This record gives sequence, C-alpha cells and structure tokens, in this order.
Amino acid sequence: MFSVTVRDHMMVAHSFHGEVFGPARALHGATFVVDATVHRAELDPDGIVVDIGEFSRVLAGVVGELNHRNLDEVPEFAGVNTTTEFLARVVADRLVERLDAPARGLSRVAVTLHESHVAWASYERDL
Repeated sequence: MFSVTVRDHMMVAHSFHGEVFGPARALHGATFVVDATVHRAELDPDGIVVDIGEFSRVLAGVVGELNHRNLDEVPEFAGVNTTTEFLARVVADRLVERLDAPARGLSRVAVTLHESHVAWASYERDL
C-alpha cells in the first residue's frame, strides 16, 4: 500500500457539553496540526499516489473553512461536541469529497489532529 501525507494547521474556539469535559465546557481555543494521508494499492499512470501540491491545496481549503472560527457558532455543528475526534472525521469526509477520492483510485484516507506534542486523535476510513 502506498501513501502520501500532507500537513496544515488550524486554530478554533469551541466549548463542550458534559461533565466529562470539566473546564473545557467553557469557551476555549485549540490549535491543531492536521496531518492528512491518502492510500492506494498501486501507483497511478504517472507513478504517484496523488499530486502533493493539489492535495496540499485541498487540505488548506478544508482547514481554511474551520480556521479562526468559533465552532459553537457553526450551524452544522449545533448541539455537537466538536471534539478532536469529531473534527478529524469532518476533515476526512470533506477531503474525500473534494478529491473525488474513489474516482482517483484512492482506497483509504486518514486524518490526525495533533492537539499538542503529547496528544492527538485520528479518523480513518476506507473508500
């Protein structure tokens, strides 16, 4: 299996609902380093998994829609805890759609959001 990973980052504000979140129930900021990886079993006719420049631009577009936003004010996230895990899935799903991943022969996508140098969460899905 071949893979290509690109990286970006985003800063958001959000709050959580539920006792488990303790002080994070209050509005707070988070900065995430975002790693996105796509996989394919065989290289395409050009000998690549995906064009890295294009993949980077697509990731930047997805991340840009969330960057510097208060996620509590985003209508599609109303009533949802925008946890690191949840946001990893949002980024992955948007990447799959914008890359038209299955049509390109990509078989898997993985997104990891690094909250810090000691904590991160990921979402992976087959296509």
